[in-house]
Order: sequence, then C-alpha cells, then structure tokens
Amino acid sequence: MSAQPLLTTEEVAVLLGVKPTTVYAYVSRGLLTSQRNADGKNSLFAKADVDAFLANRKRTTTPGIQTGITLIKDGSLYFRGRDATALARTASYEAVAALLWTGDLQNTPFKAGAEPRELAVAVTAPLPATARLTDRLRVTVAAAAAADPLRFDIAPAAVLATGRQLLATMVWALPSRSGVFPIEDTSFARELWHRLTRETPTEPGLRALNAALVLLADHDIAASTLAARVAASTRAHPYAVVSAGLAALDGPLHGAASALAYPLLAEAVRGAGPMATLSDRHRSGTPIPGFGHPLYPDGDPRAKTLFDLIADGPVRETALELAETVRARSGQAPNIDLALAALTLHHGMPADAGEAIFAVARTAGWLAHALEEYGDRPSRFRPTGAYAGLPPL
Repeated sequence: MSAQPLLTTEEVAVLLGVKPTTVYAYVSRGLLTSQRNADGKNSLFAKADVDAFLANRKRTTTPGIQTGITLIKDGSLYFRGRDATALARTASYEAVAALLWTGDLQNTPFKAGAEPRELAVAVTAPLPATARLTDRLRVTVAAAAAADPLRFDIAPAAVLATGRQLLATMVWALPSRSGVFPIEDTSFARELWHRLTRETPTEPGLRALNAALVLLADHDIAASTLAARVAASTRAHPYAVVSAGLAALDGPLHGAASALAYPLLAEAVRGAGPMATLSDRHRSGTPIPGFGHPLYPDGDPRAKTLFDLIADGPVRETALELAETVRARSGQAPNIDLALAALTLHHGMPADAGEAIFAVARTAGWLAHALEEYGDRPSRFRPTGAYAGLPPL
C-alpha cells in the first residue's frame, strides 16, 4: 500500500485559500488533524483529511444556487450536459459561448463596430507601461458601459448582442504585439493571438488557444461568478456584471494564479531544471503554484486536455516532468493554471497573458449566469452577518 500523501501547512493554506495561521486555528479547534515532520518542528497534514475538510466546508457554505449551465461531477466538467474537454477539441469559443448563453452550439462571430474599437484604444492609451492586460480590460468594460445608452436593457436578445460586441471590444483593448490587426471575419482565437504574441499563428497554436478559452469559459459558482450573479440579481447591466467578475478575478488565488505558475515554469525551463526549481521553492517555504484543485482530487481534466494540445517542445516537456515530480511526492496533479502557463510560455506570451485569457474566456460564463439571474427573483442575495464584535453599550 502506498504511503498517504502529506501536505505542508503552506500547501494546505493555498488549497483552502487561507493564511497559515488560520490552518493552525482549524487544528486547535479540532477541525483538522496534523502530525509533526521528522525534525518535530513543522506540521504535516494527510491530503485525504484536507480534501474531506474542504468538501464539508463547501457543502455547508455554498449558497443554494440552482443552475443549468455547468456541472462538475466525478472529475469531469460539463457545459449544458456536454463534456467541456470534448468541446475544447471540436468547437470554437464563439460556439461554446452561444451554448452557455442559449443552449445551442451556434458559431456566431463576435463583432465590434468602429466606435467601440476606437473607444477601447483611446481609453487604454493613457495607461502606464506597468498596467497589466487585465487592467486594460477593466478600463475598457467601464468605458464601453458609459458609451452604451441602452446598457440597462437586460432582455436575453439584448444581453447576447452586448456580450458578443463586448468580447470583441475587449480584444481591441489589448495592444497588438505582432503589428497585425486581423479582419473581423477571422476566428476570435486568431484575433486574440495577435494581441498576446509576436509569433506567427499556426493551426496547432490556435487550436490550443481556442481550447484554453473553451475550458475556462465557465466553472460553476467560482468566486468571480458568484460576484457576477450578485450584481445581476440587483439588475445591474451586463457591463457591470462583467466588471464585478473582473474585480473578483483579480485575486492571485483566482484568475491570476497562472501568473504565479509562469515564473516557476520559466525558471525550470531556462535554469537548472524542474528538480532544482522545486528544491529552491521548498527551501524558501514557498508553495508550489499550479497544482491541486479541490473539485478534482484525481486531477484537473482541463489541464490534461490543454497539455495534450500544446505542441511538443522544451516548455511542455519540462512542465510534464515538473508535474510528474510534484505528483509523486505530494499526490497533487497539475491544474489548469500550470497548463495555461505552459501555453503562454511556449508561444512567447507575457507572464500576465494567462490571466487575460482567463478573464476574456470567463466573460462568456459570467454573462450566462447573468441571464439565469435576470430570470430569477431580484436582490435575493442578502445574507446576515454573524456579529462577533463588542455588545452594544
């Protein structure tokens, strides 16, 4: 029988999305069980115990939201009953967005008129060179809302039209790195490609980028999706819904997670290799990003699919070697963040490109959830806080 995989306090904190001190608090309250390592100075946790704790916490804290959009079951991801990993290999992102919005897999192009495109360029031009790609997206979404006098029309047909134009406009907010501005009858993945890398697009590369967009289009009630649904429940317009999602996505534990995996992978590729990179991380006590997902204890199917589509080369080879090493030692499989970092690094994209891909892709999901929420009881999210402060005087 193989030994039970053990996790450090730092690794548990990352999985639970809390600080190490909170992990110790869980131990003191008897919610988690720990054991000492060989030198008796640090705590170790059985991965099975952590997974069970996390599953129980989700059962008791997740709002009761009924949705017909996305299902995560038995280690698989489904959009409207269709296997998302199969869709990633066979369908365009535009078609999958339509599937999420309407239930029909229709390949309707995303188009933005001259005015929205010019607005996106104008409002992002003054941003400093240090601005991230997602900063450009947030500014553009806010500006597009201000320029749309009909933005409060939340009828389904209007939301679909807004969504398609907004997604096309968001791509124009990103600076062209290749100097090429594709015509609008090309694929969405090809338009996005020229905003992220100077490389000439290839069919394998475009397939991989399109697959990443599809795989990230929705993921049930993630933090950013909950924020988007809360906004939609107040009857906020679609632009505000997307802005709410972008705000929650900005955290390093959500959409920006691939940006943490990117330097780890780059160091392994360009430096002394996976083993030396991992050794440096363990010595400094830094958690290893890009591994483990509480919803996929046996491995993230999105990561496997995307790795299958990334062309062979040093980046993919190193990433898979890194994944094999980590999994053998901790039992944690690579997640979509590591695969996204591999995709962007392989094609010479910047470190924050994965976050931008994530944000653009998830916009389709946020709008799908908004459409559901617009049809439900308004302002239904009003939890009551459990006051733990001083009693009234």
